[in-house]
Amino acid sequence: MTYLEGAKDRYAKALVDHTRFGMREVHASPNDHGVFESDAFRSIPLLRKLHGKAIKQFGTSGGGNHFVEFGEVTLTAPHPELDLKPGSYVGLLSHSGSRGIGASIAQYYTKAAMAQCPLPKEAQQLAWLDLDTHLGMEYWIAMQLAGEYAAACHSDIHRRLIRAVGGRIMARVEHHHNFAWKEIHEGREIVVHRKGATPAGNGVVGYIPGSMVDKGYLVVGRGHAESLHSASHGAGRMHPRNAARRMWSPSEMKKVLTQHRVTLIGGSLEEAPMAYKRIAEVMAAQKELVDIIGTFQPRIVRMDG
Repeated sequence: MTYLEGAKDRYAKALVDHTRFGMREVHASPNDHGVFESDAFRSIPLLRKLHGKAIKQFGTSGGGNHFVEFGEVTLTAPHPELDLKPGSYVGLLSHSGSRGIGASIAQYYTKAAMAQCPLPKEAQQLAWLDLDTHLGMEYWIAMQLAGEYAAACHSDIHRRLIRAVGGRIMARVEHHHNFAWKEIHEGREIVVHRKGATPAGNGVVGYIPGSMVDKGYLVVGRGHAESLHSASHGAGRMHPRNAARRMWSPSEMKKVLTQHRVTLIGGSLEEAPMAYKRIAEVMAAQKELVDIIGTFQPRIVRMDG
């Protein structure tokens, strides 16, 4: 029996008491954070309007495939960024984005781009904002703030849960996906948008999850030029959400969870682990992009629902 299994009730209670999911669930007393002092909240009209919402939703998670979970980390190789010896550790993993402010930013500037680009109706979703224009630079600043806000939310979630279980942080891995970066490739600066992908530059530590029952992988990027220093951000779905609801029953999902010794709090058939690709196959397909230095096996998973 692992330490995590021996104290399962305490960890499960911490997840119930200290996580909030969905559009309307907020903490009664949200914590302050330096991200709210950003000049962008004062200088960009849209962000001024979103400041209050950002405070209310701070440290919460969305619905869908967003989660917070405790699990077993097995580190097989050292890395200077982690400063940990190979061995077993209790891990805490959270997956969520920039909440309502990120969605509002995307909708507002997408609409603005569509109004400016004379594209046919069937191609309007390909509209763009030039970064040399005022509106384009405004969007870039707002997007960067959304990324900083998402990272701050994760930090707050981890702070509350670690305090609740009486732990301490020994190492942290934090990285974005579904985001855009300005990077130098082949001697020129370009914007790299990684949708369903995550940075895997040379020496960059990252994490590639599987499903709520499959282990995920701690990885170090190899800086592969042809992939623009990128790797998969997860196993990815094998079946869409609507199909998953039709294909399996709650009892079938419960059986799979029991077989893998995973406790699920909340969740739905849309996120059934059977709907996801096998992470081992995904990792085998990108062995040129990353080196594996450890694994994370989920044990207690908290989701919306």
